[in-house]
Amino acid sequence: MTDEAEIRVLLERYQQALNSGDADLAASCYAAGAIFMPTTLPTVAGPALRGWYAKFFEATKMDVTFTIDELVVSGTLAYALTRSEGTQTVLATDTASPESNREVFLFARDDGAWKISRYLFNKPQ
Repeated sequence: MTDEAEIRVLLERYQQALNSGDADLAASCYAAGAIFMPTTLPTVAGPALRGWYAKFFEATKMDVTFTIDELVVSGTLAYALTRSEGTQTVLATDTASPESNREVFLFARDDGAWKISRYLFNKPQ
């Protein structure tokens, strides 16, 4: 499998984790020292990622699809610019709202596999 294909599979697995509410799967997509910078929320790093996703999925149901706009691999580093569209539902109130983001993913090899090293996103408007 090419590096680009492996990263595409990784992003599909991350999308699956978000949509299924699987904190273990989401955390497994990240490298050991990864950093996640979500819009309007505190930065999360390394081992704290699994707990952050578990708490997030207790409160929120996601149904999003990622579109890869650009994917560049250069040696042992890579990045992807993506867009996501879908819905986010607050479970306590069963209130769904549109969800739309622009994302930057940085990838690095971790134990021989591509993993998310840095991830940040923001709203397009």
